[in-house]
Amino acid sequence: MAKIQQSFVCQSCGAVYNRWRGRCEACNGWNTIVEETGATGPQTGPASTRPSRARGRVFPLEGLTGQAREAPRVPSGIAELDRVTGGGFVRGSVILIGGDPGIGKSTLLMQASAAMAGKGERVAYISGEEAVAQVRLRAERLGLADRAVELAAETNVEDIVETLSQGRPPALAIIDSIQTMWTETVESAPGTVTQVRGSAQALIRFAKTTGTAVILVGHVTKDGQIAGPRVVEHMVDAVASFEGDQGHHFRILRAMKNRFGPTDEIGVFEMTGAGLAEVPNPSALFLAGRDHAAPGTAVFAGMEGTRPLLVEIQALVAPSSLGMPRRAVVGWDPSRLAMVLAVLEAHGGIRLGTHDVYLTIAGGLRVAEPAADLAVAAALVSSLSGTALPAETVYFGEIGLSGAIRPVSQGAARLKEAQKLGFARAMTPQGRGEDGKQAIATETLRHIADLVAGIAADGPRRRVAGGGRGARREPEPD
Repeated sequence: MAKIQQSFVCQSCGAVYNRWRGRCEACNGWNTIVEETGATGPQTGPASTRPSRARGRVFPLEGLTGQAREAPRVPSGIAELDRVTGGGFVRGSVILIGGDPGIGKSTLLMQASAAMAGKGERVAYISGEEAVAQVRLRAERLGLADRAVELAAETNVEDIVETLSQGRPPALAIIDSIQTMWTETVESAPGTVTQVRGSAQALIRFAKTTGTAVILVGHVTKDGQIAGPRVVEHMVDAVASFEGDQGHHFRILRAMKNRFGPTDEIGVFEMTGAGLAEVPNPSALFLAGRDHAAPGTAVFAGMEGTRPLLVEIQALVAPSSLGMPRRAVVGWDPSRLAMVLAVLEAHGGIRLGTHDVYLTIAGGLRVAEPAADLAVAAALVSSLSGTALPAETVYFGEIGLSGAIRPVSQGAARLKEAQKLGFARAMTPQGRGEDGKQAIATETLRHIADLVAGIAADGPRRRVAGGGRGARREPEPD
């Protein structure tokens, strides 16, 4: 008989203790440790779900044929979703998708399931939060009520696996969401760390044995992390984050882990009245409506996975009367901004200690690569001097602590995307390592001082008259 073991598990990070504590030593969370009861031992779980030891088989690596080396994929019918997954859903894979409430996770998965069902594939949509009638209402709003998608409202994992095992194995099974599932092998409430881990294990085992691609929808915490134990992200084959701002009309699906494709790949969608629409050219979307003559704006040629992406970086440098000036950042790393400001003061001769600095990525996109340093520095210098940057110029390059501008990868792809959108000039670091003829005219920079001198030479230098908040900018006399 299985032995009953009492344990105390942190609901934030999954740390296990033998007694209750007020603060978790792993994540420093207060009042997050809950007592849970679980069965341990070799007979854990019902006999129908325990794998037989006699079924184990081994296969020689050299016996693989050329056709078996590439995992078979099932296209979802949505090009942006296939881009993030690496070309489609791999049979037997498990994908975990997280995102803020109301961001559009269920809408996207409903559209994907309807597209696959339209191709004759068996697709099952299991909802643990809504009734079947409520799921049908969403499908009718999206115009997908006539698709042959199997719907169910169930939270018991054993019942779900038993139902899906009847008949032809589904090509895709969507579990919305994993935090609402519970398994009979664990004696704890649904949503706890133990239940989430146990339910995920049962669904992953079902996917591997039947070849069904399973998508698990995960809730997120207040700091944007997927709720539940971190081990679930290690167990699944791919982890994707559905990002977006409620104030903007587009959404970004970002791959954070993918065993069968590239990581850091993104898919861009636009939220419309009929659901999520694909955005084949996101650079044009992010640059739409930009003011070419406004100081403090620079176009950054970035890379998101294998996709080049052009975004506008906006900076505002204003005089401050505070003893400690403000530093506000949206869409970029605040510590990275502090480093760029320090380099501009130490090696560029720019004094920003008495100015408020505001920086944002237009459109709500989050940029993480260091190649945006040069574009950020150009926007800051442009805002401080009041000189508008050339409208047909893009910037990319990493700034070192010595003020040197370091080369970045995939420079040719960045320049090609800039040429496609009508840009004629690029400010790039020296020695990008790209061979062949460049797509557009380039000007290489070695040091941050070269950037400052170039911006000062492009337009009239200005100074702040009077100082303080609301001061008027006037051209400096020659």
